Amino acid sequence: MWIGWVEFDLLLGDVHSLKAKRAVVRPILADLKRRYEVSAAEVDHQDLHRRAVIGVGLVAADSKHLVDVLDEADRFVAGRPEIELLSARRQLRHSDD
Repeated sequence: MWIGWVEFDLLLGDVHSLKAKRAVVRPILADLKRRYEVSAAEVDHQDLHRRAVIGVGLVAADSKHLVDVLDEADRFVAGRPEIELLSARRQLRHSDD
């Protein structure tokens, strides 16, 4: 069993409140979950209105599938025009690790 996750550190565009931040972050989370069948959540900077860290996690039988899905999620987030992707940190683990 393979477990993988990626953390996306984001700078949000023209956002001036936490309510406006939710309006940007929630659709990204919903799209990630729906398109790629992953777990996704805002995992850091909840109190800052122009920053967000989104965590995406997946469990798969083989590492190739895991890498492919995380690569697609990475491209999806990087392509969003309303945000700037500052960094993406990825980790993969095998159940024997």
